[in-house]
Amino acid sequence: METLRELLRASLWTKSLSPAQLARIESETLVRDLPVGVPVCRKGEPVEHWIGLIDGLVKMTSVTPEGKTTTFTGLTSGGWFGEGSLLRDKERRYDVVTLRESRVAYMPRATFDWLLDNDIQFNRFLLMQLNERLSQFIAMVEYERLLEPDARVARSLAGLFNPVLYPDQQRDVQLSQEEIGYLSGVSRQRVNQALKVLENAGLVKVQYGRVHVIDLEGLRSFT
Repeated sequence: METLRELLRASLWTKSLSPAQLARIESETLVRDLPVGVPVCRKGEPVEHWIGLIDGLVKMTSVTPEGKTTTFTGLTSGGWFGEGSLLRDKERRYDVVTLRESRVAYMPRATFDWLLDNDIQFNRFLLMQLNERLSQFIAMVEYERLLEPDARVARSLAGLFNPVLYPDQQRDVQLSQEEIGYLSGVSRQRVNQALKVLENAGLVKVQYGRVHVIDLEGLRSFT
């Protein structure tokens, strides 16, 4: 996807909206092109936008005052995030940082609230999205505590193809080994080994800077 209009057309929550409603959302939503390594949003700042990723890859992360960093999840093209922060009406609890050049859509709080007040399907989508995100984070805790690095890499890759969170994701995804390491909490060298294991198992095809998923269900169940 290259434009906000394409992102809206691919999003699940827009299916019940009229052309006039979509036009309003498009006109009120800001699009920014961000380079690698810059914040999409910052921990501690007021929550003023619902954020969509038109194109790119970002990580949701947190840094302690002592400088320790943890990555919660990766977010890829077609996804929207931050609805929980908007609904709580508090400051943001995490940083989101670009892992590559990314085109980002910022929907203002007023537009988000208008959708909440006027579209029942949007509310149902948010319930589904929040439930999906909760399941994702529960699974991540399980992976980190119970799975070996090969399986953690497999499950992290599979997580990028969630049909609710990223409805327009293709099976051929641009990902470097360093980026996979950020998303799975595994070193770049160990990611290289894991990808060889997954490729030998017939689950993925690895090319320079790209991963083609052959067997998505196999990645989701790999142990």
